[in-house]
Amino acid sequence: MKANVILTVFIAIIISKFAYSQTTDCLSDFDFLVKKIQATYPGYNDKVTNENRSQLLLLEKEIRRKITQHPDSCSHYLNEYTAFFKDHHLSVRRIWQDNNQQPEMMEISTYGKNLYVNIDSLQQATKDAKGIEGVWEGFRQKFIVVRDGQKLVGVVVNNRGWESGQVLYEFEATNDTVFDVINHSLVKGRNPRKTKASLHVNGKIIEFHDETRFIRKSDSDILDKATLRSYVPLFPNGLNTYPIVMFLDDSTFFLRIPSFGDDESNEVVIQHWDEIMKRPNLIIDIRNNGGGQDTYYQELAKLIYTKPYESKGVEWYASKDNIILFEDGIKKGTIRDGEEGLKWTQALLDAMKKNVGGFVTHPYYANDNTMVTKDTVYPMPRNIGIIINERVGSSAEQFLLAAKESDKVILFGNSNTAGVLDYSNMVATPFPSNNFQLWYPMTRSKRLSENPIDNIGIAPDVMIPFPATRQLFDKLDSWVYFVSSYLELVNAEKRK
Repeated sequence: MKANVILTVFIAIIISKFAYSQTTDCLSDFDFLVKKIQATYPGYNDKVTNENRSQLLLLEKEIRRKITQHPDSCSHYLNEYTAFFKDHHLSVRRIWQDNNQQPEMMEISTYGKNLYVNIDSLQQATKDAKGIEGVWEGFRQKFIVVRDGQKLVGVVVNNRGWESGQVLYEFEATNDTVFDVINHSLVKGRNPRKTKASLHVNGKIIEFHDETRFIRKSDSDILDKATLRSYVPLFPNGLNTYPIVMFLDDSTFFLRIPSFGDDESNEVVIQHWDEIMKRPNLIIDIRNNGGGQDTYYQELAKLIYTKPYESKGVEWYASKDNIILFEDGIKKGTIRDGEEGLKWTQALLDAMKKNVGGFVTHPYYANDNTMVTKDTVYPMPRNIGIIINERVGSSAEQFLLAAKESDKVILFGNSNTAGVLDYSNMVATPFPSNNFQLWYPMTRSKRLSENPIDNIGIAPDVMIPFPATRQLFDKLDSWVYFVSSYLELVNAEKRK
């Protein structure tokens, strides 16, 4: 009895020390966050005013209280603080540690035993079935569903990291087509997780909700693969917006560009330049395009240009921490673009050191005219429709600001864009605990304060009357056909 009491006290001490450590780490991280935002966020003095300063101080006090009570929710409270500034370029993200230690794997999953079944016999017996039992194949894995006593289980045929016969899933029917699923693990000490699955297309497809999907194996691999690839999931994982380059008809060329994160958008325009130039109408679909870099839409900018326009650019916040960040980048050799990148960075660094605590324009652009002028106005396409939605942000919004200056362009959608542009050029810095990173912008748009975009966005010129398509994949939808018809009618009016 005495030993049990000692053990209980010992465990309580360990738990108490762990909770204290969590609280201390999180409070230190929060103090770091408050000071870092004050010192380095270029929007701080724009957004913290005499009217709301007391509100921010009350928020700091409240978050410290919450951290003391619930230190295990640290990341939530850190982001609660950044949310005050209403800037999606300012956020806290967890650092997932890589300690290079491989988890200890078991030969039998958390289900408790392995099962071995004649797959060919099961496939022949279930290929036309409508229930869950059968052979299921996905994009990268294959499993079978059989009964083990009163239980329905999913047994691996092939799956990376698993061996044939190991039990991956356990199903419990809630009705004929919907199942609660236990997803078992091979990692020692890791608990199974719960999800849901459902049958569709008359029992031919099984979807694991918000994860992936499988086709019931038949005698035709081609039929199975075609069905699986063309099936549009009801519970998809992610946005699933894929690039498309095609002509809709003799009058209209169509581009779907879901990102400006790489040079693909420039490359497709160059590759299909002649085809685009043959048609009077062009649709540029940038739904769900969260941005990237301005350099990656320059070929599109050539297509839409009709006349000179003003573009005010950005100014860099010359905080002490930002200066140190650039100095460290030069010392450690992490500056991109070789010798040119080093020269560009050193020029900016020299300007920042002359105006510490203020804003500077990069010397390369200090004497530039703010007017954008291009050499050529192309006669075709004559009409350009750009499709937008609420997930369009950052450099994609910068592209839209240029597009709005064009006499060829009409913006289509049913909502404003995300409104994430006024403060940009993000960098990351770790917290003292090394559990999180603070991502923050280093520049401020020279449009401010007259023409803000943040939390406002850019509105469509024409509202599309049809509901939005949640998952685009590589499909055309009613929005594309609406814009195509609209541009064709505009083109007909111009021909009169």
